[in-house]
Amino acid sequence: MMTPLHIVTPFGESRSLSAIMKVPVFLKMEALQPIGSFKIRGLGAACQASWNDGARRFVCASGGNAGYAVAYAGRQLGAEVNIVVPKAASVWIQDILRREGATVVVHGEAWDEAHAFATQLAARENAAYIHPFDDPRVWQGHASIIHEIAAAQVKPGAVVVSVGGGGLLCGLLEGLHQVGWAEVPVVAVETEGAASFAKSVAAGQLITLDRITSIATTLGSRTVAAEALAWTKRHQIIPWIVTDRAAVNACQRFADEHRVLVEPACGASLSAVYDRAQPLADLSPVVVLVCGGAGVSLKLLEEWAKKVQ
Repeated sequence: MMTPLHIVTPFGESRSLSAIMKVPVFLKMEALQPIGSFKIRGLGAACQASWNDGARRFVCASGGNAGYAVAYAGRQLGAEVNIVVPKAASVWIQDILRREGATVVVHGEAWDEAHAFATQLAARENAAYIHPFDDPRVWQGHASIIHEIAAAQVKPGAVVVSVGGGGLLCGLLEGLHQVGWAEVPVVAVETEGAASFAKSVAAGQLITLDRITSIATTLGSRTVAAEALAWTKRHQIIPWIVTDRAAVNACQRFADEHRVLVEPACGASLSAVYDRAQPLADLSPVVVLVCGGAGVSLKLLEEWAKKVQ
C-alpha cells in the first residue's frame, strides 16, 4: 500500500475567532499541506489509484489547486502530467505548475471549457483523466480530514467549508458519516458570482451558471457535482453566500492574525465566521476548514483588495 501524499495537518483553536464568535472555533489548517491546499488529499489518492491501475500519464483541468495537486503527485510518482487551465488562471499558478514539471495548456474562459478540452486530450493521449472534484476516490481522500478531527477528540457543533465543485464537501460528508457524526450540520459557503451549489439547492436540481463573475476563481465551477446536491437529501447542509469583498477582507484579517496567506476561495468560509453568519448562531464548537490555496501572494492579495473596494 502506498504512503499517502498528504500530511496530517495542525488542528487547534483560534483564540481570535473564538473571541468573535463567543464559542470555541477550531481551524483545520489544510493551507499547510505540501501544495498549500487540501486538494492533495483527494487528488493524490486518485492519482495513486490510477498509477496502481497502470496509468503513467495524467491530465487534469483546474483553476489552480487541483492541478497543482496532480502535478505534485505526478512528480512524486514519476508520471507525465498535462494541466489544462482556463484563461482566468493566474500567471502565478501557471508558473507553479510548470515548476512541478507539468505541461500547462490554457483553454476556455472558465473551468467547464477547460474540462471539456482536457477530457478529449486525455482520451487522445491515452492518459488518465483526474477529475478535480467529481470522483469517489477524491471524496474518500478528502474524508481523511474528518478522521483526523475525530482523532483529536473534538466533535464539531458545525463544520464550515467553502464550496467550488463540491469535492471537498462530499468528502467531509462521507467522513462525518464514517465517524458517526451524521447529525453535525455543514455550512457550505460560496461567493456571489460563483454560487452554483446554493442556486442548485434552491432550485432542487443542478443549476449551471452562465458564467463565473467572482474574484474567487478557484470556486469557479459553473455546475457542482451531482453528488453534492444529492447529499442535501441525507444531511443538513446550509448554503451561505458571501461577497467577494467579505472573502478578501477575511484573507487579510487571517494573514494578520494567523500569519498564513489564503486565497479568496478560502476567505469565503473564514468570512462566515468573521462576520458571525446567522446559521452558526448557538452552534458550538465551530470547525472551519482552512482549505488554503496556492494561487496567492502578498501582491495578489493587495490587488484583490483594490478590486473589491
